[in-house]
Amino acid sequence: MPPTTYTNPIWDYDFADPTIIRASDGLYYAYGTQTKRPGGVIVNMQVARSADLVYWDYLADALPVKPAWASSTQKLWAPHVSEHAGVFYLYYSAKPDNDPDGFCLAVATATTPAGPFTDCGTPLQCGPGFLHIDPMAFDDPATGKRLLYWGSGFGPLMVRELAEDRISFAPNSETQYLIQPAGAGDPKRYDQLIEGSWVVLRNGWYYLFYSGNNCCGDDAHYGVLIARSRAATGPFETLADATNNPYAMLLEGNEHWLAPGHNCVVTDAADQDWLAYHAIDPRQPKFDAIDAEQGYSRRVLLLDRLEYVNGWPRLVTGGTPSWEAQEGPVG
Repeated sequence: MPPTTYTNPIWDYDFADPTIIRASDGLYYAYGTQTKRPGGVIVNMQVARSADLVYWDYLADALPVKPAWASSTQKLWAPHVSEHAGVFYLYYSAKPDNDPDGFCLAVATATTPAGPFTDCGTPLQCGPGFLHIDPMAFDDPATGKRLLYWGSGFGPLMVRELAEDRISFAPNSETQYLIQPAGAGDPKRYDQLIEGSWVVLRNGWYYLFYSGNNCCGDDAHYGVLIARSRAATGPFETLADATNNPYAMLLEGNEHWLAPGHNCVVTDAADQDWLAYHAIDPRQPKFDAIDAEQGYSRRVLLLDRLEYVNGWPRLVTGGTPSWEAQEGPVG
């Protein structure tokens, strides 16, 4: 299919923390954080389908039944889906019923990319605050290990090996710490809080994309940062360290799109990488959300093309979201 022309957003509804995969059926599936749809319907885990990454059809709730250990929560966040041997694994984070101040990593499975997914019954890991959020699974071709990245809630980005069943951690494996947040003190820095890990292997480099600072609300100040390593578990060198510039970014906002971040990387049929992410439209920054009493942000789905130059990824748009017509992906 030849390239299309598109203009951001590619989905003009709340669709935070997106993951997009190309499934074995040849179609693209996008998954997003829990939301309230127009008409007041709450969707636990969003899923949409596309043939070309530009035009999307919204499907049914991918996780129609909440896990028994988080049956009362309205905080089901940041899905990541991968396909292995005909099984689709949905990694996500949720607030458990027995700990209103903590979060857990969780796994659900399905036999089709749209679901319905069924939770495995037991969280992978729980803890205080927002330490255990934003999981991303990655199979390392160099070692054969199945890895899960996550974090952080003012803590570090982390990784740990998964067991062969992909729904538990490998016996005797340990959590490794990859990147530490800079800490408070400089409001211009995006890495005071870091989260939303996404890893790809390109040209011998493992690139760790991650987002930083405040995602939402009236003070949203969000962006995408990047680090690289020769190994999936590090050590990682950040772009900030490599350039001796603490403000070095892959993506930050502009007057058209505020607080862009929590990205995934998806590859089209022409082997071209694209950065999909959410951002706030300043013309319609809020909506009737589950957390509407907090003025929760309306985060819509955007797409921009990546290129790799001098050992680092960059956006062809120059580091901010596009707002005019662009040449689109090859479906």
